[in-house]
Amino acid sequence: MPDSSASEGRLLAPAAAAEALAVSVDDVIALIMEGRLRGVRVGSGRQWRISESSLAEYLDDLAEEARRIALWRQSNAASFPELWGKGPVRNPD
Repeated sequence: MPDSSASEGRLLAPAAAAEALAVSVDDVIALIMEGRLRGVRVGSGRQWRISESSLAEYLDDLAEEARRIALWRQSNAASFPELWGKGPVRNPD
């Protein structure tokens, strides 16, 4: 039976994941506890390890969230009367 951690790529220590995300180690552990990052406990000290693929997926999710927020803000800034062809034009070209 294949090892599931091997199929997900390398495992990173929380410090390495924190450095990649530019956050604290405590923030990385909190992301694991929230289920936003996949982590496993390994070794006798039961230390956390985070899969590289999980980190990549988390960064992709952040980028998608930022994209959606930007689109939402853009749509909120639009003047709907201008789009419908009624009302004054606020910013004529």
